[in-house]
Amino acid sequence: MTIAGKLAMGLVAVLMSAPQLASAEEGPQGLSVHEVPVAVPDIRFEGSDGKPRTLADFRGKVVLLNVWATWCAPCRTEMPTLDRLQAKLGGPDFEVVALSTDRAGPGVVKKFFAEIGVEHLALNIDASAKAMFTLDARGLPMTLLIDRKGEEIGRLIGPAEWDAPDMVGFIRGRIADNQERDPE
Repeated sequence: MTIAGKLAMGLVAVLMSAPQLASAEEGPQGLSVHEVPVAVPDIRFEGSDGKPRTLADFRGKVVLLNVWATWCAPCRTEMPTLDRLQAKLGGPDFEVVALSTDRAGPGVVKKFFAEIGVEHLALNIDASAKAMFTLDARGLPMTLLIDRKGEEIGRLIGPAEWDAPDMVGFIRGRIADNQERDPE
């Protein structure tokens, strides 16, 4: 066996023995669901009113945090599905938090929302893109499913059809699970 072959086999062995994110199940559309909820770092961003917000502002709700940008083609494609999901499930128990990382600021996001007819999502922006790095986004869009305690219970890198029946049913199940464990 050549040296390159031995190195390749060694690399495969190392990668196979490396710790993986524990996943109890594969959710719909490739959503990776954690066996045990994972702490979510504190992130800061601005709401549509320009006032500072954090994820802690949403405690008590199941949150679908979607980190995206207007220049990201897959993000643009999935945004209407997030808007429809918010229309279906949004309320006291659930919220889609679409967090734009556009450096151009809220104006470009407002224009994009108007162009595609977003009616149910609040404008949230992190023009510094610090949240993207803090959350270890390996690509955009990146979406975290967060429980009422503020812990990550699932993650998806890449786009999804968030209003598809399989996804809506899955998220409804997580909302119900969290209600049973954390009665208000």
